[in-house]
Amino acid sequence: MSEAKQPVSQRDFVGYRGKPPNPHWPNSARVAVSLVVNFEEGSEFSVNDADAGNEAIYEVVHKLDGPDSCIDSHFEYGTRAAWWRIMDLFDAYGVKATVSSCGRAVERSPELARDAIARGHEVSAHGWRWQSHADMNEASEREVIANTVATIERVTGQRPVGWHTRSATSPNTRRLLVEDGGFLYDSDAYNDDLPYYREVAGKQHLVLPYAFDTNDMQYYNASRFNGADFADYVIDAFEWLKREGETAPKMMSVGLHLRMIGRPGRIGALDRILAHVTGSGAAWIAPRAAIARHWKEVVPAGE
Repeated sequence: MSEAKQPVSQRDFVGYRGKPPNPHWPNSARVAVSLVVNFEEGSEFSVNDADAGNEAIYEVVHKLDGPDSCIDSHFEYGTRAAWWRIMDLFDAYGVKATVSSCGRAVERSPELARDAIARGHEVSAHGWRWQSHADMNEASEREVIANTVATIERVTGQRPVGWHTRSATSPNTRRLLVEDGGFLYDSDAYNDDLPYYREVAGKQHLVLPYAFDTNDMQYYNASRFNGADFADYVIDAFEWLKREGETAPKMMSVGLHLRMIGRPGRIGALDRILAHVTGSGAAWIAPRAAIARHWKEVVPAGE
């Protein structure tokens, strides 16, 4: 009995085959650490904003079909209080992050995007709304990408060079990013501890994988997951990559959200993480754009 014909797959189960290139991170760092602050507040779906429904992923399990001021205020905490707490902590350690920003969030809170630039952080693109692109048609997605780029550039004076879709992309996302021509990298992958190239529309495109495990969204997924748990987990991940990095330097992403890590009971976890990583003598903490530029210079496409 013959097997049914399978569709052509773009999946890659091979990667670097256990022999990754050495990126020679600055200062002989063993681990390039990317701190990513997701700036989504005001781009989530809300009936109070005339959307058909409310965002469903948040801490209070009480879904309403109509207006929900509870979830609205939960998101508002991120811009009203948490932003300043997180940014001041970054300043205290002298570290620079990537602020992965939804276009509509930047449009509604432009002073925060400008504050990020003033402090030396990267503002990258995270879609227009906080939504998956899985079911978008090509024309709509192209417009979403263009609007997001235009808004961030207008507000900050700098064009975003990085892109990350909330969860699932469409089959066209990466090609549309390449066709746009202004993106240095995207982070729509979770499959490696190092950047890598993919051929897209006849060009070599750089992917900087992201991570969900070293990510404060775990506070949503485990009700008993506290600040100490998060700090311990991220520090354990860093220590293991540092160990491997003695002979094969790696990259680690730490995903943060204003409304999550910015709470008083959780910010201490970020403080512990930053103290450990900056004190290790083994880390290069840099925005993703800086990591992408370094990778392109040291590990050119095709080598």
